[in-house]
Amino acid sequence: MEVIVRRKDHLMSPLHRRMTALVSEAGYRSDEPLVAGIRRRGAPPVHLAQGLTSTGEPMTAATLVYAASLSKQMTAACAALLVRRGVLDMESPLSHRLPELPAWAGAVRLRHLVHHTAALPADSAVDALLARDADRTTPGVIQALTRFPALAGRPGTEYVYSNAGYLCLAAAVERAADMPLPGFAQRHLFAPLAMADTRYWPGPEPMPPGAAPLARPRPAPLSLGDGGVWTTLGDLLRWGQALNADELGVSALMQTPGRLDDGTPIDYAWGIGVRSHAGHRVYRHGGGWTGLRALHARVPDLDLSVAVIATDDHTERRVPLLDGLLDVARDAASHSGGLRRRTDEPHVRKQGERPWKP
Repeated sequence: MEVIVRRKDHLMSPLHRRMTALVSEAGYRSDEPLVAGIRRRGAPPVHLAQGLTSTGEPMTAATLVYAASLSKQMTAACAALLVRRGVLDMESPLSHRLPELPAWAGAVRLRHLVHHTAALPADSAVDALLARDADRTTPGVIQALTRFPALAGRPGTEYVYSNAGYLCLAAAVERAADMPLPGFAQRHLFAPLAMADTRYWPGPEPMPPGAAPLARPRPAPLSLGDGGVWTTLGDLLRWGQALNADELGVSALMQTPGRLDDGTPIDYAWGIGVRSHAGHRVYRHGGGWTGLRALHARVPDLDLSVAVIATDDHTERRVPLLDGLLDVARDAASHSGGLRRRTDEPHVRKQGERPWKP
């Protein structure tokens, strides 16, 4: 069972009223399209929805929306599954999987891609080489990367956020698994976790059937890995719950922060930022595109998953809103006796577990 509220004050519980107040305090009008939700283990998900999509449909927890860079943690999870099965070696060079790239790919390790330390060309420089008005696709970006004869820096020496890096990581996953990323993710992520509405979308249409369109004139890019996932608030909360409970057997790996080659730690793990909030470790990531702002966070210690999606937003109001939702969720967990510590242990192959088959 789940609880869904569409701003009807006479129906709201204290938790719903507090969530509604936080939306207002963050600066959102009641008619701006937005969904926000909290999921705590042992309690039904709580969703708050308001506003209409650009096609006039009410925003709900089941509205299919572009996830933008929230896709990166799902791409990282695909890579982690291959690592767990011994199919992918994160110390191997990118050139091993993408031999069409220039010689510099031999110095880039797959772990550099995961932690944004690969020193790849800036996203703006890559996008400038794409044909005007062409869709941003994986083949198009890889072709653009072949036009850079050298890297400006040395891989492993600096953290620089890179969409191109995660696109290359996704391409490496596809080639290691010997199947397209959408099919791989459906078989090994979304179907096992009952995320029925979530998928990678490579086109050719700008969005999956039934999805909420993005603001004109900028449809979502069709590149996969850096983005490419379309999902719902309900599925995002389910995703967070699954990682908190280590249902895929890769949470410990995904939550491991990266390091530069000299050992300097960074606060980015596998597709997720590593933060703290009120004394608890928080794994969070944002997603943004023209007219879209999303943010997802989870707190394994409290079994919390929190998300915000706004589909007509060009601001950063999502940040204080999500911080407030984390406080509300933590308080609710405390009052219900839900505060408990848990550990995430590495997956150990069970006796008789089959070897990897994509």
